[in-house]
Amino acid sequence: MLTKINGLIAAPFTPMQIDGSLNLALIPKYAEMLIHNHVQGAFVAGSTGEGVSMSYDEKTEVIKAWGSISDSRLIKIAMVGGNSVAEMKQLAQLAYQQKFDAIAILAPHYFILNKAEVLAQICIEVGKTVPNMGLYFYHIPVLTGISVSMIEFLEKINNQLPNFLGIKYTHHDMMEFNRCLNFENGKYDILWGWDEVFLGGMAMGARGGVGSTFNYAAPLYHQLIDSFHNGDLVQARKLQEKSIEIVQLLGKYGGIATGKAFMRAIGLDCGHFRLPVQNMNELQYEAFLEDLARIDFYRFASRFQ
Repeated sequence: MLTKINGLIAAPFTPMQIDGSLNLALIPKYAEMLIHNHVQGAFVAGSTGEGVSMSYDEKTEVIKAWGSISDSRLIKIAMVGGNSVAEMKQLAQLAYQQKFDAIAILAPHYFILNKAEVLAQICIEVGKTVPNMGLYFYHIPVLTGISVSMIEFLEKINNQLPNFLGIKYTHHDMMEFNRCLNFENGKYDILWGWDEVFLGGMAMGARGGVGSTFNYAAPLYHQLIDSFHNGDLVQARKLQEKSIEIVQLLGKYGGIATGKAFMRAIGLDCGHFRLPVQNMNELQYEAFLEDLARIDFYRFASRFQ
C-alpha cells in the first residue's frame, strides 16, 4: 500500500475526440510524457479529468485505460467519488482489479452533507470493499459546496479504516491544512491541491501535491521545489509568480477548459471539455498562443522524449 507521497501528482485531462467521445488511445503517450517529466503519479477522472461529466461506462473505460499503464514509476489514483455510494464501491473494486495504487472519494453534493461523521461513514463503507488499497478523501468545497471540518473528519475516521491514507486538500484554509498535517503527529498524507500557491503549501509542511498545471508545466514546479528545499526563497517566489501567470491565463480564457489548450500547445491535443464547460474558439486560441510567448511559458513547459 502507498506511503506518503513526495512530489507532483498530475490530474490528467481525459482525451476526447472532435465529437466528444473518449480518445483513450492517447493515454499511453500521455503517461510516457508524465514519466519523462518526473511526475510521480496520475490522479485519474478528477475535476480536471471530467469525471463528473462522464457516464458510468465511460469512467470504467478511463480507469481500464490508465490501468493498462504498468510502469511502476507512475502512481495511479482513481477518483471514484460522486453522489452514489454504490457506484463508488463498484468503481473502487474496478480500480483495485486494474492495479491502481489508491482511490479517492468526492463528497456527495446533491443531498447536502454537513456532518463529519457521515462523511467518515461513507469513506469507511467504500474503503472496506477494497481493504488492500489506499483511500484518500478529495476535499474541494469550492466545487462541491461541502465544507465539513477536515479536522473533525480525521477525528471520526481515525483508526476506523486501516487503508485510509489521507486527504487531497484543495481549499484555502491554511490553518486547517496545517492542523490536518499535524494530526496525530503527522499520521496521514495531506496532499496540497492549489497549484498557484504551492509554495505556501510547502511552507506549511506539504511534501506532495495534486494539480492540473503539473501536466504541462512540471519543470517549473520541480525548480520551485528545489529552490524551496535549498533555502532560496527569493527564487522560489519568482517561480511561484510564474505559476500564477500561467493560472491567470486559465481565468482569462474561460477557466478549466484552458488547460486542454495548454496541452495542445505542448503537443498533446486532448480535444475539448464537455458541456457545461465552455471552450475557446480558434481566434481565442491564437491569442492564447501569443500570451504563452509573452509569459515565456515554453521555458518551463513539460516536454516529450
